[in-house]
This record gives sequence, C-alpha cells and structure tokens, in this order.
Amino acid sequence: MATNGPFGIDPEDFERALRGAGAELLDLLGKAGVNLDRVERADIGSLSSLIGQFFQSQPTPAPKPEGETAGETGSGVWAIFSIDETGQASVDQVFPTELEALRAHRDNTDDRRRVRFLPYGVPASVLDAP
Repeated sequence: MATNGPFGIDPEDFERALRGAGAELLDLLGKAGVNLDRVERADIGSLSSLIGQFFQSQPTPAPKPEGETAGETGSGVWAIFSIDETGQASVDQVFPTELEALRAHRDNTDDRRRVRFLPYGVPASVLDAP
C-alpha cells in the first residue's frame, strides 16, 4: 500500500480503467455511426438542427432592454427631499451619484425624508405625494 501513492490507487488499476473506458467509448461511437447511417435523407435536416442546438458556434446574446433610463445614463441628480403636511416636496440636497446620496441619508430617522433620482428637466413637483 505504501507504493500506491497517497490515495491508495495502484497505477496498473488506473491504466486498466482507462483502457476499459477507451474500448467502451469506441463501441459507443460505432453504434452511433450505425444509427446515423440508418437516418433517411429527409431526417438529416431535423437531426442537424437538433445537434446544432447543443453545439452553436456563437452564443446568442441576451436581448437588450428597451432603452436606458435616465438613471442608467446618468443624466440627472439624486435628490434628498422632504414632504410636508400638505404633500408638497421640497428638495433638501442633491448629489451626483446614488452612493453619495444614500450615505448622506444613512442616519435619517424622519419618515417624510426620502431619496429619489430626479432626471434633468423634470420639475421637483413630481416628487410630491399623491
């Protein structure tokens, strides 16, 4: 056992397993060749399309979303705003990135104070409570 390596596998056992696997693989390929010879010409198109699904040369890209939003393009600001008793929003601070706005808003305890993305050209009144 000491000469069989750390896993206790005899090198001769390993070689026998590889030879057996090689013989079984050749037998399997031979059977596949016989079955492919039996396929009629009309079925070759459907067989190739089936095989083509598993072996595509180029992977198909995922569909792209409809379009980027203003937040994804970065054409706007992140606003920390408060809503008063009447539902009117007033902007307290603006930040160029979401991370900066969330860091500034981290210790907030007022439930009327919120963080939202505000695209350029959109009035702050869109932040008003409905």
